[in-house]
Amino acid sequence: MAQKRVLKMKRGPRIICKIFITLVIIFLILLIAFLYVKHKITSAGYSEEASIRIMKEFKIEYAVNNPDNKTLNRAFESSDYKEKYLDKYKQVKFFDQEHLIKNINTLLDRGYSTRDISIILAHGNDNDVTEFAKKDMVKYLEEFYSYDFAKLKNYDRYVKYMDEEGDDEETTIIMVNLDLDKDNYDTPFDVSKDQSLTVLANKHHELGKNYVPNNLVTVKEEYTKDKDDSIKGRKEAVDAAVEMINAAKKDGLNLLINSGYRSYEDQKDVYDTYFKLYGQEYVDKYVVNPGFSEHQTGLAFDFASGSSKVFKESKEYDWMIKNSYKYGFCYRYLKKKEDITGIKTEAWHFRYVGKDVAKIMDDGDLSLEEYYAIYIDK
Repeated sequence: MAQKRVLKMKRGPRIICKIFITLVIIFLILLIAFLYVKHKITSAGYSEEASIRIMKEFKIEYAVNNPDNKTLNRAFESSDYKEKYLDKYKQVKFFDQEHLIKNINTLLDRGYSTRDISIILAHGNDNDVTEFAKKDMVKYLEEFYSYDFAKLKNYDRYVKYMDEEGDDEETTIIMVNLDLDKDNYDTPFDVSKDQSLTVLANKHHELGKNYVPNNLVTVKEEYTKDKDDSIKGRKEAVDAAVEMINAAKKDGLNLLINSGYRSYEDQKDVYDTYFKLYGQEYVDKYVVNPGFSEHQTGLAFDFASGSSKVFKESKEYDWMIKNSYKYGFCYRYLKKKEDITGIKTEAWHFRYVGKDVAKIMDDGDLSLEEYYAIYIDK
């Protein structure tokens, strides 16, 4: 019986085949190792992009030992990454800004500590930080920026104002943030789209010609001076005023509304009338330009007493000073706040801001401008 012939691969192809299989096995091992390490890094909170840089820079253990560090992650993602600042990056608080790492590098080059840099980043947007980083190192950074409502972009103005006025840091920040270092009506801030209860209208915040408050309603005659049926206000403010008037009535008082919402045209008529009667100096002190009047918000009312011609001398006035905040109103133009409000004291003028805000203002003895600077316009 003839034996079967076994086909044998020639030596050359056998070697090539073995090499190919070996390479495939090595590739699979490396791939598995790569995927394992990448998973280890991404599990520590780093992005796919950052994990590639981490492996290329052989910073695997460093990254894993500093998990969920967003600033480090951004550094590894960035083309501005510098290995010499690696330990610094992890100490800087993260802020989602386009040029974060580039600006951190510049600020470190300037000599700022990581704590200083975190403060700087917290007080401005990407553009503010980029511009600030161009300055020579500021020695007394915390002089202003220990206040969370201080703005990075206003640093030079803070310094100039403090040098000129001699006010303390907190006062300086508030005054400058409110643009009170500028002339009245000079480049005012546009608030024409702000329908909030804390909308700020003054000589530096402009409502404009077309601002009309939402939910305007007419105040019932029984709550107005001389049974005026033309007084209007925002519904929230009118409802609160009615509640307050009824509460005062229970205490035997006759509190009434003398005026409320004024349109741009209404305020222009008021301005023109007083200008003709008393001149520019008078209106500069006592009358706001049309488009800048708080009455245009529909949230401000002038109150009157049904038993006294002079409101400030009435029992109703005394009651309002003690109780108006309970109903969401603030005493808007106090004498001691004239340098901030820009308006001479008006005993009759109260503004609805809501109960929570009014309570904070009353507790802190704050004008609406101060509340706005500290709590809203950060």
